[in-house]
Amino acid sequence: MEEHPSSSPGRHLHSHHLHPLTPLLRLHTLLHAIAILALLSHRLTSPFTPLLPSLLITLSEFLLSFTWLLSQALRWTFRYRSPHPARLPHSSASLPAIDVFICTADPRKEPTVDVMSTVVSAMGLEYPSGKVNVYVGDDGGAEVTVVGLRAARGFARRWWLPFCRRWGVKCRSPKAYFREVSDEVDGGGGGGEEFDRDRRIVKEKYEAFVDLVVAAMRTYEIDQDENKNSARDHPPNVQVINDDDEEDGGNNEEEVPMLVYVAREKRPSHPHNFKAGSLNVLLRVSALMSNAGYILVLDCDMYCNDPSSARQAMCFYLDPKLSSSLAFVQFPQKFYNVSRSDIYDSVLKVPFELLWRGMDGLRGPCLSGTGFYIKRRALCGSLPKRVEDPVELRHSFGPSNKFIKSLLQDQPSTSSTEEQQIASPDETLFVASCDYEKQTKWGQEVGFLYYSVVEDYFTGFILHCKGWVSVYCHPARPQFLGAAVTNLNDVLIQGTRWSAGLVEVSLSKYCPLFYKPSRMSFAERMAYTWVSIYPLCYSSAMWILATIPQLCLFYGI
Repeated sequence: MEEHPSSSPGRHLHSHHLHPLTPLLRLHTLLHAIAILALLSHRLTSPFTPLLPSLLITLSEFLLSFTWLLSQALRWTFRYRSPHPARLPHSSASLPAIDVFICTADPRKEPTVDVMSTVVSAMGLEYPSGKVNVYVGDDGGAEVTVVGLRAARGFARRWWLPFCRRWGVKCRSPKAYFREVSDEVDGGGGGGEEFDRDRRIVKEKYEAFVDLVVAAMRTYEIDQDENKNSARDHPPNVQVINDDDEEDGGNNEEEVPMLVYVAREKRPSHPHNFKAGSLNVLLRVSALMSNAGYILVLDCDMYCNDPSSARQAMCFYLDPKLSSSLAFVQFPQKFYNVSRSDIYDSVLKVPFELLWRGMDGLRGPCLSGTGFYIKRRALCGSLPKRVEDPVELRHSFGPSNKFIKSLLQDQPSTSSTEEQQIASPDETLFVASCDYEKQTKWGQEVGFLYYSVVEDYFTGFILHCKGWVSVYCHPARPQFLGAAVTNLNDVLIQGTRWSAGLVEVSLSKYCPLFYKPSRMSFAERMAYTWVSIYPLCYSSAMWILATIPQLCLFYGI
């Protein structure tokens, strides 16, 4: 593992402190525990009459008490962290390279204009352009995504990024920027005729870009009506995106990150392993092309609301005390489309405002699907003891010699994209094929893990079991903003999927409370167990309390 020194001796890249009311919170926990013990003691010493209703009510109270006990591991030590990006090395050569992974699947469910706005925002990270590479994984293999990427790169290079950097615009998503009206939300500008003129010109160019993508989407929908199975049955496709040079960009053109389109091969007869499978293909393709040591994972609807997230994450990765063991830096998920009432709790306030801070007081929060930076070495696992044995290496990582060679590098890449030797197109297509992972450890010990549909939680859990740590970075300004589900049908589908995946883990051999081998403390085990078992225990207890007393009252029992 590469160790990175701090930029200046004696100047820490980040600081942290505990919640000021920690002693009172712990006192409250003690009093609550005494009250629960008194209640359970009363239940156990009282007659169980009538028998079945009394047993069910007692069972529900034990379930709620058990989940409460587990949750105290999350509430014992609330940690607050503050990164100091200004203290990072001033030389861009000292900063490691970053690969950005953005996954999309269906242009009809995930509008291409929204996806491109996320892509453009990722290209605008406040980081040396040669050190950022953006990979878009398209599970649908849609040509409209390629058209959109080409147009997005041209718009970003000629108009959007020069405008943002000149006027200090923080929100790097053009759709979000032009949707808002206040300069406070826009994060830049400062008024003036020159700014207003530039803003008007860029908005016209953005509207032209949107019209082009919408026209391409209409063509795609017609093609899909004629060939409905193309999204589930298509060959691999890897392209480095270059925009058309027909439009005169004047002197506004800026250096932009490398942009790569990746559509993995999909066949009806092969399992595709959902998002985890897509991310693992991006992991292999990017290793052959840029091999950055750190990866930012974003959902296609989660745009960069502030360009400084990469530098904030590096404040933790470049800390010599954390560098060797830090697997990922998790940012909170924030949403722009939720009303104040939020009757479905779409903002997920409890985990991101409370519980993840508590886990950060242990060895770090869970991996949460999007908005996180992760170390490539952590995902690729430990190399076999006999690294000179090609058979053992291929059994772990697959038959690509060039991919294996990228793993054997002594340290993550700090070189710019232009200095890297990009693999041949045939090699990138090979690692994106359906058969590449057969008889390998991909999804089992290497990459994002396939065991559960909640691949983020399970992957983070196994990383913590292996001794890696994580940190939770919650700056005042949201670094990423996304679209939350806002209707009951989508909430139920999403909640059922998450709950089923978590319960699947808790009832398997990977139950965090008992899983071995694990290098986690008992408090960490309690925290992970609470996350996985909460849907089952809480819903069962609530079902009993919501039905049994009422039935007893109705029938006079």
